[in-house]
Amino acid sequence: MCANRSLGMTLARRPVRLPIRLLVGLSAALLAAGLQAAPASEPSPAAAPSGEALELKFSQFFRQPIGDHGLALSEALLAADGRNVRLVGYMVAQEQPRPGRFWLTPRPVRMSEHADGEADDLPPSTVTVQLDPSQKDRLVPHQDGLLVLTGRLRVGRVEDETGRVSWVRLELPPQALQSQPVAPAPSSPPHAH
Repeated sequence: MCANRSLGMTLARRPVRLPIRLLVGLSAALLAAGLQAAPASEPSPAAAPSGEALELKFSQFFRQPIGDHGLALSEALLAADGRNVRLVGYMVAQEQPRPGRFWLTPRPVRMSEHADGEADDLPPSTVTVQLDPSQKDRLVPHQDGLLVLTGRLRVGRVEDETGRVSWVRLELPPQALQSQPVAPAPSSPPHAH
Protein backbone atom coordinates (compact mmCIF):
# COMPACT_ATOMS: atom_id res chain seq x y z
CA MET A 1 0.00 0.00 0.00
CA CYS A 2 1.31 3.44 -0.88
CA ALA A 3 0.36 6.75 0.72
CA ASN A 4 -0.15 10.14 -0.84
CA ARG A 5 -0.04 13.31 1.28
CA SER A 6 -2.04 16.26 0.07
CA LEU A 7 -3.70 19.07 1.96
CA GLY A 8 -2.73 17.56 5.28
CA MET A 9 -4.56 14.31 4.57
CA THR A 10 -3.14 10.88 3.99
CA LEU A 11 -4.88 8.93 1.25
CA ALA A 12 -4.32 5.22 0.97
CA ARG A 13 -4.07 3.67 -2.51
CA ARG A 14 -4.24 0.01 -3.28
CA PRO A 15 -3.46 -1.39 -6.70
CA VAL A 16 -6.60 -2.67 -8.42
CA ARG A 17 -6.30 -6.24 -9.66
CA LEU A 18 -8.76 -7.35 -12.34
CA PRO A 19 -9.13 -10.90 -13.64
CA ILE A 20 -7.34 -11.42 -16.97
CA ARG A 21 -10.58 -12.43 -18.73
CA LEU A 22 -12.16 -9.11 -17.75
CA LEU A 23 -9.12 -7.17 -19.00
CA VAL A 24 -9.14 -9.01 -22.35
CA GLY A 25 -12.90 -8.45 -22.74
CA LEU A 26 -12.64 -4.73 -21.94
CA SER A 27 -9.71 -4.32 -24.33
CA ALA A 28 -11.58 -6.05 -27.15
CA ALA A 29 -14.69 -3.93 -26.57
CA LEU A 30 -12.68 -0.69 -26.57
CA LEU A 31 -10.81 -1.72 -29.72
CA ALA A 32 -14.04 -2.59 -31.55
CA ALA A 33 -15.63 0.70 -30.52
CA GLY A 34 -12.55 2.62 -31.68
CA LEU A 35 -12.56 0.92 -35.08
CA GLN A 36 -16.21 1.81 -35.66
CA ALA A 37 -15.90 5.44 -34.58
CA ALA A 38 -15.51 8.06 -37.31
CA PRO A 39 -12.90 10.79 -36.83
CA ALA A 40 -14.63 13.78 -35.28
CA SER A 41 -11.95 16.32 -36.18
CA GLU A 42 -12.64 16.31 -39.92
CA PRO A 43 -15.91 17.89 -41.05
CA SER A 44 -17.46 16.45 -44.18
CA PRO A 45 -18.61 18.69 -47.00
CA ALA A 46 -22.24 19.75 -46.85
CA ALA A 47 -24.31 17.10 -48.58
CA ALA A 48 -25.97 18.26 -51.77
CA PRO A 49 -29.17 16.93 -53.30
CA SER A 50 -28.67 14.97 -56.50
CA GLY A 51 -27.54 17.21 -59.35
CA GLU A 52 -26.62 20.15 -57.11
CA ALA A 53 -23.11 21.28 -56.25
CA LEU A 54 -21.50 20.16 -53.01
CA GLU A 55 -20.54 23.05 -50.70
CA LEU A 56 -16.80 22.78 -49.98
CA LYS A 57 -14.72 25.15 -47.84
CA PHE A 58 -11.00 25.83 -47.93
CA SER A 59 -10.86 24.94 -44.23
CA GLN A 60 -11.85 21.38 -45.17
CA PHE A 61 -8.86 20.78 -47.48
CA PHE A 62 -6.39 19.41 -44.90
CA ARG A 63 -6.52 17.09 -41.90
CA GLN A 64 -6.60 18.90 -38.59
CA PRO A 65 -4.58 19.16 -36.49
CA ILE A 66 -1.53 19.23 -38.74
CA GLY A 67 0.74 16.35 -37.76
CA ASP A 68 4.47 15.72 -37.63
CA HIS A 69 4.57 14.93 -41.35
CA GLY A 70 3.01 18.25 -42.41
CA LEU A 71 -0.15 18.82 -44.41
CA ALA A 72 -2.27 15.86 -45.49
CA LEU A 73 -5.31 16.00 -47.76
CA SER A 74 -8.52 15.50 -45.79
CA GLU A 75 -11.09 12.79 -46.35
CA ALA A 76 -13.63 15.53 -47.15
CA LEU A 77 -11.45 16.87 -49.98
CA LEU A 78 -10.68 13.41 -51.34
CA ALA A 79 -14.38 12.47 -51.24
CA ALA A 80 -15.21 15.57 -53.32
CA ASP A 81 -12.80 14.54 -56.12
CA GLY A 82 -14.67 14.29 -59.43
CA ARG A 83 -17.83 15.89 -58.04
CA ASN A 84 -19.47 19.22 -58.75
CA VAL A 85 -18.58 21.59 -55.92
CA ARG A 86 -19.14 25.21 -55.00
CA LEU A 87 -16.16 27.16 -53.64
CA VAL A 88 -16.09 30.70 -52.28
CA GLY A 89 -12.76 32.49 -52.42
CA TYR A 90 -10.63 35.30 -53.80
CA MET A 91 -9.15 35.48 -57.28
CA VAL A 92 -5.37 35.92 -57.10
CA ALA A 93 -4.22 39.22 -58.64
CA GLN A 94 -1.38 38.40 -61.04
CA GLU A 95 1.02 40.62 -62.96
CA GLN A 96 1.29 38.00 -65.67
CA PRO A 97 -1.98 36.05 -65.79
CA ARG A 98 -2.09 32.96 -67.95
CA PRO A 99 -4.89 32.31 -70.42
CA GLY A 100 -7.36 29.55 -69.65
CA ARG A 101 -6.82 29.54 -65.89
CA PHE A 102 -6.50 31.53 -62.68
CA TRP A 103 -6.02 30.85 -58.99
CA LEU A 104 -8.57 30.95 -56.16
CA THR A 105 -7.49 31.30 -52.52
CA PRO A 106 -9.16 31.64 -49.10
CA ARG A 107 -7.69 35.14 -48.66
CA PRO A 108 -6.76 37.98 -51.03
CA VAL A 109 -3.32 37.53 -52.63
CA ARG A 110 -1.41 39.80 -55.02
CA MET A 111 1.45 38.20 -56.94
CA SER A 112 4.49 39.94 -58.41
CA GLU A 113 5.82 37.26 -60.72
CA HIS A 114 8.29 39.60 -62.42
CA ALA A 115 9.93 40.65 -59.13
CA ASP A 116 9.44 37.53 -57.01
CA GLY A 117 9.56 34.69 -59.53
CA GLU A 118 8.79 31.39 -57.82
CA ALA A 119 8.86 32.98 -54.33
CA ASP A 120 5.13 33.59 -54.17
CA ASP A 121 2.73 33.90 -51.26
CA LEU A 122 0.14 31.38 -52.43
CA PRO A 123 -1.36 29.44 -49.51
CA PRO A 124 -1.29 25.62 -49.57
CA SER A 125 -5.04 25.52 -50.22
CA THR A 126 -4.74 27.40 -53.53
CA VAL A 127 -7.08 26.05 -56.21
CA THR A 128 -6.14 26.22 -59.89
CA VAL A 129 -9.33 27.21 -61.70
CA GLN A 130 -9.34 25.88 -65.25
CA LEU A 131 -11.61 27.22 -67.96
CA ASP A 132 -13.33 24.89 -70.39
CA PRO A 133 -10.92 23.70 -73.14
CA SER A 134 -12.91 25.76 -75.67
CA GLN A 135 -11.77 28.86 -73.69
CA LYS A 136 -8.08 27.92 -73.33
CA ASP A 137 -6.97 31.23 -74.90
CA ARG A 138 -9.25 33.40 -72.79
CA LEU A 139 -7.75 35.70 -70.18
CA VAL A 140 -10.01 36.32 -67.18
CA PRO A 141 -9.69 39.88 -65.85
CA HIS A 142 -9.04 40.11 -62.12
CA GLN A 143 -12.02 40.70 -59.83
CA ASP A 144 -11.75 42.02 -56.29
CA GLY A 145 -13.86 40.52 -53.53
CA LEU A 146 -15.27 37.08 -52.94
CA LEU A 147 -16.17 34.90 -55.92
CA VAL A 148 -18.57 31.97 -55.85
CA LEU A 149 -17.48 29.33 -58.37
CA THR A 150 -19.07 26.02 -59.26
CA GLY A 151 -17.35 23.29 -61.24
CA ARG A 152 -15.91 19.79 -61.18
CA LEU A 153 -13.22 19.29 -58.54
CA ARG A 154 -10.05 17.35 -59.34
CA VAL A 155 -7.66 16.33 -56.56
CA GLY A 156 -4.14 15.00 -57.01
CA ARG A 157 -0.66 16.11 -57.99
CA VAL A 158 -0.47 17.64 -61.49
CA GLU A 159 2.51 19.50 -62.89
CA ASP A 160 1.78 22.04 -65.64
CA GLU A 161 3.99 22.98 -68.61
CA THR A 162 5.81 25.62 -66.52
CA GLY A 163 6.70 23.14 -63.77
CA ARG A 164 4.20 24.50 -61.22
CA VAL A 165 2.46 21.76 -59.24
CA SER A 166 -1.20 21.95 -58.27
CA TRP A 167 -2.99 19.60 -55.91
CA VAL A 168 -6.54 20.91 -56.32
CA ARG A 169 -8.18 22.05 -59.55
CA LEU A 170 -11.67 23.32 -60.33
CA GLU A 171 -12.82 22.72 -63.91
CA LEU A 172 -15.39 25.34 -64.89
CA PRO A 173 -18.18 24.56 -67.36
CA PRO A 174 -18.24 26.54 -70.66
CA GLN A 175 -21.05 28.85 -69.51
CA ALA A 176 -19.40 29.72 -66.16
CA LEU A 177 -17.95 33.04 -67.37
CA GLN A 178 -20.70 34.19 -69.74
CA SER A 179 -21.16 37.47 -67.90
CA GLN A 180 -17.40 38.12 -67.80
CA PRO A 181 -15.71 40.43 -70.32
CA VAL A 182 -13.43 38.67 -72.78
CA ALA A 183 -9.78 39.72 -72.76
CA PRO A 184 -7.52 38.21 -75.42
CA ALA A 185 -4.25 36.66 -74.33
CA PRO A 186 -1.28 39.03 -74.74
CA SER A 187 1.04 38.17 -77.63
CA SER A 188 4.14 38.98 -75.57
CA PRO A 189 4.90 39.17 -71.84
CA PRO A 190 4.24 42.63 -70.34
CA HIS A 191 7.75 42.90 -68.83
CA ALA A 192 10.28 41.88 -71.45
CA HIS A 193 13.79 42.74 -70.23
